[in-house]
Formats: sequence, structure tokens, C-alpha cells
Amino acid sequence: MTRVTIFIIWLIHWLPLPMLALLGRFLGTLCYFLVLPRKRIAAKNLKLCFPELDDRARRRLLRRHFQALGRSMFERGLLWWASPERLRRIIRFEGEERLRALVQAGTPVILLAPHFTGLDMGGARTAMSFDAASMYSRQKSDPVLDDRLYRGRQRFGDQILLSRKDGVRGVVKAIKSGRPFYYLPDMDFGRKDAIFVPFFGVEAATVTGLSRLARLTGAKVLPSVTRMLPGGAGYVLEVGEAWENFPTDDVEADTRRMNAWLEGVVRTMPEQYYWVHRRFKTRPAGQTYPY
Repeated sequence: MTRVTIFIIWLIHWLPLPMLALLGRFLGTLCYFLVLPRKRIAAKNLKLCFPELDDRARRRLLRRHFQALGRSMFERGLLWWASPERLRRIIRFEGEERLRALVQAGTPVILLAPHFTGLDMGGARTAMSFDAASMYSRQKSDPVLDDRLYRGRQRFGDQILLSRKDGVRGVVKAIKSGRPFYYLPDMDFGRKDAIFVPFFGVEAATVTGLSRLARLTGAKVLPSVTRMLPGGAGYVLEVGEAWENFPTDDVEADTRRMNAWLEGVVRTMPEQYYWVHRRFKTRPAGQTYPY
């Protein structure tokens, strides 16, 4: 089944982006009605994070989220097979020169890249301009998909993919070598190396790696957000200014700052955040599992 799906994605990647986007939204709408377990997870997340919205508004947001997911699935074929020239037209890179100046100056850099639906587009566009490093989780249950994803992420330049299981040593070495580190620390990875800090007012187990890595390596932290543009207009990768006064001596304050920043970005495009992840599965003592 995976091979058939990959063949379909290869077949349609030749289509113009607006048509791909239309098909992706259609796929997402089907998933909204059919993929009920993930729908329930996302619905619960939205209820926790947007209590000010009524049920009807949250349902509309949930449907738009699945449509964005559908687009990201079909448009992934562009990352795997489209020419670099086409990808450069599709993905606008804002802040590239800012990042390049730091890299050329030998300044260690961490790109804080949260889980938005355009995340992999931003990762590929970064890899087209820089030899970077990032984390990769093997898809052990599906070797065919794992191979396709892995090769896709290695397609451009000289990229280093590190496993979370390998610990921090390889990450520190990659950052100190001058490679921008494309870092995704905004998921619930359990209690290990995590503390509870608010995310949309809900206590969320959040890894403290951003603060600790920045301190260990002396790296500048640059926010890196990829936005999926409406109507098949492409994507924009926004690499912002380096955070000032980061890290501090207070790991918890740094981690709170990261979540507060992320919450602000999510509010600008809530349908594009990865709500199908069980973000609040790890709970403080005495709190019930919300899913």
C-alpha cells in the first residue's frame, strides 16, 4: 500500500501547485471525515487551547487543519522529485542573508523550527542553501516510507541527520562545526529532559533542549517558521532575528519564553499547527490523561 501511495504522490507532483493544493485540500477533507482517532486528538487539543471559540468555530478550524495536512501530504512529492529551480520558485526564503552572515562569521546557529504543516518545505529550502543538521526519527513500522523520507531529507547538499536516541553529543558537535541546526523541540517526548510549562494556558511537558544547547554551544537562536500560502501560492520560510538575552541562567524561564513565542506564531495561522499530535499526553502528577 505504501508503494502505491508513493507512486500516486510521484504521479501528481508534476501538476501545477494550485491543482496540487486543490487535491490536497480534498484529501484533507476526506481524512477529516474518515480518520476519526486523529480527528478526536486534534479536536481535544483545539478545545484545550482555544476555549474562547464556540464548537462551530472549532469545527471549522479543525476542518481547515485537515485540509492543510492533506496539502502537506500531496505536496511532499515536490520535495522528493521536483527540480531545485521549481522548489526555489515555490518556497520563498526570507532571512537567508541574515543566516548566511552568521554562518560565514563562524557563529553557531540553532534554527527553532516548530511543527507547522510547511515544516519540511522549510527544511528542504534551508538544505538547498546550507549544509545543516537536524533530527530524524526512523519509521520502523514502515521501512518503505522510512527510506523515502530519509532520502528526501538527504537530497540537497551535505546534510547530517541525527537520532534523538543518540543523545546530545552529536548535536553539539554538529552545531560547533558551523552547521545550522534545524531544531524541532515543540512536541511531547515524555518526562525525560522535560519540564512542565504553559502552552496556551495548559501545562505541557516541554523539552529544555533549546536553552541547554544554546548554552553548551554558544549558539544564536533564530526562529524559523514556514507558512503555507493560500490558493497554491507556495510557501514562505521566515528566518527571524536572533533572540536577544538567550539563553539565561534560568532554564525554566527560557523554556517558557519558547512556548510563549510559539503560541504567538500559532495564533497567526492556527490551522497550520500540528494538532494531531498528543501534545498534552504527559501530565503532572494528579492530572488525568486528556485523550
